[in-house]
Amino acid sequence: MKRTILVFIVFLFCAFMTLSFCEVPWPTEQWPRSTPVEQNLDPDLLNELVESIREGNEFPNLHSLLIVRNGYLVVEEYFSGYKAEDIHMLQSVSKSFTSALVGIAVGQGKIKGVDEEILDFFPDIKDIQNMDDRKASITLKDLLTMRSGTDYHERGPGSPHYQLNALHTGWDIFYLNRPMVSEPGTRFQYDSGGVILMSSLLKRRTGMHADEFARKHLFPPLGIEKLRWFENKEGHPHTGGGMHLRPLDMAKFGLLYLRDGKWGGRQIVPAWWVRESFKKHVTLNQRGSWTIGYGYLWWIQSPDPEGSKKHNIYAARGAYGQFIFVIPEHDMVVVVTGRTRSGSQFRSPIDFLYSHILPAVNH
Repeated sequence: MKRTILVFIVFLFCAFMTLSFCEVPWPTEQWPRSTPVEQNLDPDLLNELVESIREGNEFPNLHSLLIVRNGYLVVEEYFSGYKAEDIHMLQSVSKSFTSALVGIAVGQGKIKGVDEEILDFFPDIKDIQNMDDRKASITLKDLLTMRSGTDYHERGPGSPHYQLNALHTGWDIFYLNRPMVSEPGTRFQYDSGGVILMSSLLKRRTGMHADEFARKHLFPPLGIEKLRWFENKEGHPHTGGGMHLRPLDMAKFGLLYLRDGKWGGRQIVPAWWVRESFKKHVTLNQRGSWTIGYGYLWWIQSPDPEGSKKHNIYAARGAYGQFIFVIPEHDMVVVVTGRTRSGSQFRSPIDFLYSHILPAVNH
């Protein structure tokens, strides 16, 4: 009770002082905590959501729900026996981390820019299959926006993605050899292979595998220490979906992007990279979904229907119900993990974001 009163007094005091004086501490080691009420969120709507997840009927097979507002952790709930210290599979949420690593490498000058052609990274490979002018023109931006023009897809057993995941080596060669089906930059097709190729791009330009590069340039400032990243026998991490992290550390990554790539007084990911990552490079119209576009390995979703409609919502999304939602309009980050089934179960965190969490904002 005393702690809650103290937090409330500090909150009121900060309302009358400068932001720099009362800035919320960065959660490098521990999150500053508050309550929904103190951060202008409707506790009844959020409690209703938590209980619904716990009951497992409307939103089954979820493992965690975290909500951060104004830098404070206001909801931290775990389900089905999961605990705060447990690392969890991220699936394709890993892609957004990969985008951050590429952005850092570009900012360091290790990679020239997003218009660099992919084959420039592999001057030593002379016998690439299915070679033509289209393949020669694939750029890093095409991979970041899922528009490589290759035939790589993930639709069921026997797909190129299933074949790549069965390989112990040669992920990069497998992707480079794919046949072309369209001009690069013209057609969106969900493509983990191009993201997995980025592990090789990073290694060739930085001298470090993606996980080593992350442990040097991304994770330490955020205080991320507990993780696992699946890799092949060549040491390449599965940058398309192989990372495991604590939900609390997923929330740190969301906060990093909410703060334009800055952590404390340091610019970790270039601010311009965050802006480009959140730009709608691809327009999508998916029936029955809030998805409206795609950036640099980030999904772009519709704004809060009850808000100003000036700011989109951004999401790192992974199979089986892994989500990091970044909501600039309300200074919020929402993290969900689970083991959902495909279809409506997978989409349930998107649904309750719009049905319970956004309506809980009291502005």
